[in-house]
Amino acid sequence: MKSKRIRRWLILLVTVVVIVIAYSYVNRPRPIQVALYEVAAGEVKASVANTRAGTVKACRRARMSPAMGGQIAGLPAREGAQVKQGDILMELWNEDLKAQLALTQRETDASRARTGEACATADVAERESHRLLSLQSKGLASEEAVDVAVGTAKASAASCDAARAMVRVSQARETVAQAALERTLLRAPFDGSVAEVNGEVGEFVTPSPVGIPTPPAVDLIDNSCLYVTAPIDEVDAPAIRAGMPAKISLDAFPRENFTGTVRRVAPYVLDLEKQARTVEIEVEVAQLEELELLAGYSADVEVVLQVRENVLRVPTQSVLEDSTVLLYSDIDGVLESRSVKLGVANWEYTEIESGLKAGDRIVLSVDREGVSEGVPVRPES
Repeated sequence: MKSKRIRRWLILLVTVVVIVIAYSYVNRPRPIQVALYEVAAGEVKASVANTRAGTVKACRRARMSPAMGGQIAGLPAREGAQVKQGDILMELWNEDLKAQLALTQRETDASRARTGEACATADVAERESHRLLSLQSKGLASEEAVDVAVGTAKASAASCDAARAMVRVSQARETVAQAALERTLLRAPFDGSVAEVNGEVGEFVTPSPVGIPTPPAVDLIDNSCLYVTAPIDEVDAPAIRAGMPAKISLDAFPRENFTGTVRRVAPYVLDLEKQARTVEIEVEVAQLEELELLAGYSADVEVVLQVRENVLRVPTQSVLEDSTVLLYSDIDGVLESRSVKLGVANWEYTEIESGLKAGDRIVLSVDREGVSEGVPVRPES
């Protein structure tokens, strides 16, 4: 009887143990699937990037309007046209000024003719005075005749000088008339492409009032020289110098990166946004002749401050805020928090000076739910 009771207790105990083990197995924490990265040597660049989107700009861009108001009489250049320096882009009605210029040109011609007449008379009078002076020395001419001839020669010479001065006055009037006519012509200040034309033949245009921006009559762009402007946070700006290499990415070319060089760092801080003050930099594009860039493209700039080659590196996203990484154990599949000493870093890679060795595997997907120290995990294939 006693042995039967002991047997029942043993069976009950074994049953309880089996139930506890089964319950623990069913409710055990299941490994979390994580992405791992194997630590290896490589290149790390310390860099800073723009805080807001940059812009591709042309070295030369002219948003032009006529110097005076008037009615458009001609539009030789249309949008998209390639023009040369000095080409007429827009012409206002100017028949009155052309007539005024023609009048001054005729006046100049008349002044030249009068000058020729006056100077020819002066030349004859001078020769006559010399002849009488020669005769007077031989006693063949009176003193009175000589005085008259000399006075006439001087007067004729003065008339010649006055006529020449009138020619110069006429030429000055012609220059004034030509300048007035030029004010009705809008010429290209450099070779470029016409980006925009505001106006049609027959419409009236007026100059932009002071302090009031208005659309330009013609927008001319020189696409042979382009650069990128980008705002850099004021904290990062002191480390940037002209001549530093930079990497440029464009939304228009999402699969390509381009190289460039910092050519200017603004000597002042923009405070358009009080909580995000920035310094503007300009980056010259290196492969400009190989691209078909357009002014106005959005661009991002990454300025390279320092380059470290053949150093241990990990993806920057795998480093936690307290300078630790989650190390994967091949033995038990549990994560271990490992403190590391960080070196040069950018948004892509961070240098590891100590705390890891080549071949270690760390968690890349640190933002997944439940991923932390001591948690069993399963690597993704």
